[in-house]
Amino acid sequence: MQQLTEQLVSWIREQVTGANARGAVVGMSGGLDSSVGAVLCKLAFPESTLGLLLPCHSIQTDIDHARAVASKFQIPTRLISLDGTFDSLLRLLPHDELDPATRANAEANLKPRLRMATLYYFANRLHYLAVGCSNRCELEVGYFTKYGDGAADILPLGNLVKSQVRSIAEHMGIPREIIDKPASAGLWEGQTDEQEMGLTYEQLDLYCTTGQVDEGIRKGIEDRIALSTHKRVKPPVPPF
Repeated sequence: MQQLTEQLVSWIREQVTGANARGAVVGMSGGLDSSVGAVLCKLAFPESTLGLLLPCHSIQTDIDHARAVASKFQIPTRLISLDGTFDSLLRLLPHDELDPATRANAEANLKPRLRMATLYYFANRLHYLAVGCSNRCELEVGYFTKYGDGAADILPLGNLVKSQVRSIAEHMGIPREIIDKPASAGLWEGQTDEQEMGLTYEQLDLYCTTGQVDEGIRKGIEDRIALSTHKRVKPPVPPF
């Protein structure tokens, strides 16, 4: 894990300096992936890494976990509560004449898009790159919000499956409670990644690394991959 960590740190440094940027800004949700991503950025740019805590009706435990990582690894942070912004935007948006079945998902996706906008505000102000923390499993099946947490300048964890991210976290000394808690995008209370996807990270890890999964699981994964193709490619343009 030490060699992989050093490679990732070097890669982040190369990407940032290659873009003529000064450092890295990363959203810290209190989860495993964002904690690892933030520490990697801190190792790459000890004096020019900023962690953003962007609660949007988030649970206090997640904020506490993000602060714990920032404190342990001496990552400078800014806390920007998006609760009021989210609520104000909802009041402006129509509801009655639209399909009510689509409301919950549309509203949930506003949260990562507000976080993305805030992340890029600081990236622009500081001349930093915006660092995303999606892992390979999430990217593969499209488990991210388009132009939300899927929007970033670089994705250091994008080729790592969940178990690899967890191993790096253990090597780094990320607090155990963060490593062990169920993965969640924090879109609503009690929400977990695995419950929402209907797949476990163990199944996704196996699919991504070996392809050796049961046929029913394979179909579920490949259906998700097909339906989310538009998230992983540039918007199409006419060929004329």
